[in-house]
Amino acid sequence: MNIFKALVGRVWHDTNATELVKISTGQLHLVRPGNIRTSRECIYNDAMATIRRVPSVEHNFQLVVTRVYEEEELLEDEDETDEERVFLIGEELEFRTGQTEGEPTFVWRDLEGGVDEFFEFVATGTNEPTQALFETCMYRAMYERKYKKEADHLNDTAFQEFIYRPPAEKKQKPKQSSSRKKPSESDAAASITSKMQSLAVSSESSSSQTSATTSSSIETTSPFDSYTTLVDEEAELHLWDREKGYFIKQHDGRATIAGLPTNSKTNGYSYWIIARSTKGDDGGRVVLWHKIDPDMNQRWSTKVWSLTWNHMNESGIQSSWCFRFLAQESYAIFQEQFTRALWESLHQVPWSTSKPDEQAYALRSNEDVEMYDLEDEEGEEEAVMDELDAEDSEEEEAEQDEEEDGWPEELTKGDKNSQLAVGFKGDRSYVVRGNNLGVFRHAGDQDKVEYYATIGNIANTKGKKFNPKKVMLHDSDNKMILFDEAAPNSLFSLDIERGKVVEEWKVDDYVPVNHIAPKEKYAQTTGEQTVVGISGNALYRIDPRLSGNKMVQNEMKQYTTKTKFSAVTTTSAGKLAVAGDKGDIRLFDTIGKNAKTALPALGDPILGIDVSGDGRWIVATTKTYLLLIDTMIGDGKHAGSLGFDRAFPADAKPIPRRLQLRAEHVAYMNDSISFTPARFNMGENQEENAIVTSTGEYVVAWDFNKVKKGQLDKYHIKKYEDRVVQDNFKFGDDKEIIVALQNNVLALNKKQLKRPTRASLAPGQLAPSRSNIVNSPW
Repeated sequence: MNIFKALVGRVWHDTNATELVKISTGQLHLVRPGNIRTSRECIYNDAMATIRRVPSVEHNFQLVVTRVYEEEELLEDEDETDEERVFLIGEELEFRTGQTEGEPTFVWRDLEGGVDEFFEFVATGTNEPTQALFETCMYRAMYERKYKKEADHLNDTAFQEFIYRPPAEKKQKPKQSSSRKKPSESDAAASITSKMQSLAVSSESSSSQTSATTSSSIETTSPFDSYTTLVDEEAELHLWDREKGYFIKQHDGRATIAGLPTNSKTNGYSYWIIARSTKGDDGGRVVLWHKIDPDMNQRWSTKVWSLTWNHMNESGIQSSWCFRFLAQESYAIFQEQFTRALWESLHQVPWSTSKPDEQAYALRSNEDVEMYDLEDEEGEEEAVMDELDAEDSEEEEAEQDEEEDGWPEELTKGDKNSQLAVGFKGDRSYVVRGNNLGVFRHAGDQDKVEYYATIGNIANTKGKKFNPKKVMLHDSDNKMILFDEAAPNSLFSLDIERGKVVEEWKVDDYVPVNHIAPKEKYAQTTGEQTVVGISGNALYRIDPRLSGNKMVQNEMKQYTTKTKFSAVTTTSAGKLAVAGDKGDIRLFDTIGKNAKTALPALGDPILGIDVSGDGRWIVATTKTYLLLIDTMIGDGKHAGSLGFDRAFPADAKPIPRRLQLRAEHVAYMNDSISFTPARFNMGENQEENAIVTSTGEYVVAWDFNKVKKGQLDKYHIKKYEDRVVQDNFKFGDDKEIIVALQNNVLALNKKQLKRPTRASLAPGQLAPSRSNIVNSPW
């Protein structure tokens, strides 16, 4: 018996053997053909490559490349696994072998990078048998994952379909170094055949098995005849009647998700939700098709097995639809396939490339169950009283009128309000309008703000005027830090008392500053000088007292991958949460080290992030929903610790909760959802009990105590006649909200917020003709 067969068989069928084969020495490189500056970037100078079994998913394997440390360099036990790259083994990796300067190499695609970007593991000092064993295990893993069955009785020809073949139509290939020889397809096949002859025990057909997901065409005259059907289940279609205030059944039929073939290169990953009627004169007709995207504002209910979502037609009319499934199994299957389709459309890579824990994280974000380890301390009696109070509040029509005592008339033409900063020390709020900064005074107990002064003609230290892109109060409200879009590597310090920019802080010659946060959550109430900054791939501290560049070099963490950081926030103890454009969140206990926790990306870009003072809760804002995360670890040896201090177990990551508007409420608003960064109420020694954000003409607030009990859709709203730019609670006050509209600045008491109904969402608005909705080919 050949040694290869003996070795492969020994480890492959040992269920206790997580690691199947390992190459202990090598280097990992990221290769970007055509990029002159960084065409070949060394990720790990000393590394090992391992093929690892995925214990929780049968027939799934991972290629893991781990940085090898000297003994004194060892990471702390709970450090982020940035020093380990994990790739789910599948044919989409386009795995291949080659040579670099006489050393064997393994090459595979960077699925998160460009089409021609790939990883290369140089297996220094590896002998030919070990290389062949590793290569064969890769192909075997691909086979088992694709066909969901063992590969014991296959001959070597069965693996040839997984040997990389460059597309025939591809004219420009990645440039190879002069020392690298890339084997041809025939050479590769011959090599694997000669090295692995013993695997040819018996011949077996390599035709694929039918997967759990049905693959067929929709049998209808719809535009989707050539599309692949992911799921097709029996369901009722309902439409929200804006006049009557409830859903009305439109059809008995089928709920379908269909998409372009996964190998389509022209349109990427594009999926549609489709409704077909199966009864009456319309039997078999496609009555609705909506593209799956984040603007759908989808919401799932396990209690009634339903999916509700929004759609805006070409005339700008917003409607709300519902699939009600007739069986729990149908609901569960449809929900899973919808989540996969949305994830692929956002990431533009196959669902199969994500790790099992990432898939579980995405699927669990749709659950509508109560949150972890929270007791209902208020009791049923208080909950009933809350409902009665809400009903009484809605019946009260007398509201505080909007005061039009905002900016002076000479400043109201041209630019609109763009930024809001609520003061921490005193009674001031600041609003950016063009290159002017308006100062507004809080009018005591009157729940009002009054115009106080204008700091006009903002200019840098060289006298060049600019419109601040972002602002943050600093140094006990004596200063304000400004961003100038024309100077991405600098910040500007505005002395509020003098009314002018007094310093330019050059952060770094090469690293830009995209967002900042205070050193600690309440540091702005003190004279603390340092702040936290992020670029697209770096987290660092900024100290304006340094001579020259202001970045603190030994307090900086930079990533080599495309992290695309988009927001940062700090706890009262100075721990940090950093979010990204892909929807991922990293939790750090300090700057300069790896993150303790890295939460997977759901795919929607995070526009803003806030954290409770104690670090227990995070609220991250996307365009159409807020993501609430409990950072307390619930299981394992670190149960009770926070994700800032310890890593979550891989199989026990927190359940992300979506705070979103109900689809029927959005139908009344008749506008697309576009949330501004959400904020907790804020005050030293004050517990967070509310979350506030805005969208369009509406301020929206959630009762955080109810949210923690799992009541995710218990929110209140206030409609204005102008679009809301930004809002935030007055510091130390959980009742007064400062609201910046495009042309006004107001104070809003939480008592003025109403339950969302037709009357409060669209006062005086008539419902559109229902015939204009149901007769359209949506």
